[in-house]
This record gives sequence, structure tokens and C-alpha cells, in this order.
Amino acid sequence: MRTFDDMLSKQLQDEEFRKEYETIQPELDVIRAIVDARTSQNMTLDITCYI
Repeated sequence: MRTFDDMLSKQLQDEEFRKEYETIQPELDVIRAIVDARTSQNMTLDITCYI
């Protein structure tokens, strides 16, 4: 089974994909920061309780 990192590495070899990926990188950084902050404050949502 391939991992996400394996698939991303392969896709980043495509120049058009790489440019688009780099364009959204600042947005992804904000999302990661929010998730990290929520996790550190135990504010994560356990979605299994809604299933």
C-alpha cells in the first residue's frame, strides 16, 4: 500500500501540480496551525459519537 507521502512525492514531480500545491501552501499552514492549537487544548471533536 502506498502512503500519502509516496503519492504526494510522485504528484509533485508534475510541474503544474507542484505550482498549484505551492500556491495553496499558506492556507494549508493555517489549517495545520488551527488543528494543532485545538489538539493542544483538547478541543478536538470526536466524530464517532455522531455516527
